[in-house]
Amino acid sequence: MVVIGNFTHNFLTELKDPQIEFEVIEREGVRLYKTPDGLFPSVTTVVGHEKRKKYKTWRDNNAKESQRVCDRGTMLHSTIESYLMNEHVELKNESPVFDLFGLIKKEVDHITDVYAIETFLWGKCVGLAGRVDCIAKYKGEPSVIDFKASTFPKKKADIDNYFCQATAYSLMLQERTGLQIPNIVILIANEQGFCQVFKEKVINFVEPLKNCLDTYRREVNLDALI
Repeated sequence: MVVIGNFTHNFLTELKDPQIEFEVIEREGVRLYKTPDGLFPSVTTVVGHEKRKKYKTWRDNNAKESQRVCDRGTMLHSTIESYLMNEHVELKNESPVFDLFGLIKKEVDHITDVYAIETFLWGKCVGLAGRVDCIAKYKGEPSVIDFKASTFPKKKADIDNYFCQATAYSLMLQERTGLQIPNIVILIANEQGFCQVFKEKVINFVEPLKNCLDTYRREVNLDALI
């Protein structure tokens, strides 16, 4: 498979400050980002905290599969990023993400007016930092768009952490640029042979995001680390 994207880029200049470097600091096993506004934990760490606790035993007992899943996600993200950047993308049939990219590409092609790709965001409003997959229009609606891979189909009730993650990025983007992005789109390429599309509104996950952060702060004693 050889493809080259044809996406319109409207990158936000407010997010392109070459003077800002984002240093990663580890304190007592907690990953923190050093930003111009202080130390903040990563979005994915906070919103995924409960799920990581839940599946820790499975990961420990299935280290090889856990690593495969991690590598698969990294490779798929990298491929989609290149495609959205209108770069030459070549995937061989034996690539671990050949089929997955073919599935998710059909939905990625609905993206227009790309504002940000793999862009670092942080915000005092939520006290978090992280790198957003994509902010663009999806079928004409300004959205925070997240790309995922999965071994089995997901239910909407199972991915609250994805919606909380996207909500954090929307709030941080508004703080950084003033631009409001009200929609969330989660695209999940599934190894069972189809792509799932989940849509939500940012406003519906502001309170769940706050609950995630409150729980994380309490359980890891985050205030003592920052």
